[in-house]
Amino acid sequence: MRVVFIHGPAASGKHTIGTLAAQALGIPLFHNHLAVDAALALFEFGSAGFRGMRAAIWSAAFEQAAASDRSFVFTFHPEASVDPALIDALAAAVRERGGEVVFVELLCSPAAVLQRLDQPSRHRFGKLTDPVLYRLIEDSGGFVFPPLPAPALRVDTEALTPEQSAAAIVAALRQR
Repeated sequence: MRVVFIHGPAASGKHTIGTLAAQALGIPLFHNHLAVDAALALFEFGSAGFRGMRAAIWSAAFEQAAASDRSFVFTFHPEASVDPALIDALAAAVRERGGEVVFVELLCSPAAVLQRLDQPSRHRFGKLTDPVLYRLIEDSGGFVFPPLPAPALRVDTEALTPEQSAAAIVAALRQR
């Protein structure tokens, strides 16, 4: 059982690349906004209720998938409303059942992030699309997050297309 844990800044291509990698690997994509959207249905972003519900959904997904020997791709945007200890707990839930969590970091410059924010695909998922709001969140420390575990692979999404990025992830996984 393996979780491909793709993380990076907003608009770095996590959903697009995660979808392509999941398809190539024949496993599902459990993207960040599945839990975010469910929690937003009841609570304001960042509120205690929102954080608790999102954490519960992520925890249940990781625990149930590990218990069922079900590999998947997970996408994550490191940001301040997430308790860093949750990431360790998610990984532990997988490892305790003999699974593996493979961290993949997507790299994207701040300038490219700002350019990509208004993409139609981001609107479809209700993602952050306003560059002014992005800067306000960034300036207030909203994207501050401790370093995640060392990635097995770093992918520069400005240098590679989404297809090339996904292929690099798949190739790295097949070599493990």
